[in-house]
Amino acid sequence: MNEIYMDDAVDLIEEMPSNVVKRILANTKSENRKIITELLKYPDDTAGSLMTTEFIDLKENMTVREAFESIKKKGLKKETVYNCYVLTVDRKLLGVVDIKSLLVADTDKLVKDIMNTNIIKTNTLEDQEEVTKMFDKYDVVAIPVVDKENRLVGIITIDDAIDVMQEETLEDFEKMAAMAPAEESYFKTSVFKHAKNRIVWLLVLMISAMITGAIIENFESAIASLPLLVSFIPMIMGTGGNCGSQSSTLIIRGLAMDEISTKDIFKAMWKEFRVSALVGIALAIVNMARIVIQYHDVKIAFVVSLTLIFTVILAKLLGCILPILAKKLKLDPAIMASPLLTTIADTVSVLLFFVISTAVFNL
Repeated sequence: MNEIYMDDAVDLIEEMPSNVVKRILANTKSENRKIITELLKYPDDTAGSLMTTEFIDLKENMTVREAFESIKKKGLKKETVYNCYVLTVDRKLLGVVDIKSLLVADTDKLVKDIMNTNIIKTNTLEDQEEVTKMFDKYDVVAIPVVDKENRLVGIITIDDAIDVMQEETLEDFEKMAAMAPAEESYFKTSVFKHAKNRIVWLLVLMISAMITGAIIENFESAIASLPLLVSFIPMIMGTGGNCGSQSSTLIIRGLAMDEISTKDIFKAMWKEFRVSALVGIALAIVNMARIVIQYHDVKIAFVVSLTLIFTVILAKLLGCILPILAKKLKLDPAIMASPLLTTIADTVSVLLFFVISTAVFNL
């Protein structure tokens, strides 16, 4: 424990039973024990819980020569030396200077003359997902973490950010597949826990699907009068679900990459409406031609084609609205992806199909 970096030590300790943790801390160097205890106090999934306290700090009045001497003295025990942080006596962050800038500068030049004062930083309570977005946005290898008084308390390095990205991506995939996120790997998770993580959403989706069944049952007389209508239900439901999934995937990606914000909802809806109109008309033309050729029934071709246009438009609008609405309500937009969206689109498409069919055929 004394040989590994502090952030890795904290990660290791968090995975261990409490009685083992006590024994480890009791046998750890006092200075390390104090740091580990401080890091463990930060809430999970925050910048404070992710950071390491091992970084190179410099003073603004140091010369480049003195800075290199300081780096050589401290560097072996620090996680990274690429970025050095310029602090005041009370550890307030003044600027950042990278090794490249120090290497090319004159040895007598002062650190304050070459440091970058436009600092990309975060605070200890910032959500770890927001921190990873900063790495992606600014292409940095480390981000300093400050407290409420702008004192530097640690840094987050790119390797830790990548770990968080993988965790968050996996969590989103699980939510998009209607499963509760699992803490452990596939084989380490018990069969009972796998079932528990999946059953709740499956029950919700099953009950939601019953609504579709109730709609079909309500239009039983229409089906009895024109049995051919039933053969088009799977195609209409599948198209609605697929269209909704396409839109939700793009919107969720846009929200994750900060390309779309909640205030862009009407702008996104207008774009998806135009896309869905073009897609719906194209699908309707193909289906109309197929039905006329196969069944020689223009009325049924018209009903199916009109239903497809409305289904595609509504499904794509739902795929756009629901993730943004989830984000607005501080929920993970991934929960609005398929199969939840597919179930909603199925219900809407079947209802549209029978409403249009009864109106056209007077059933």
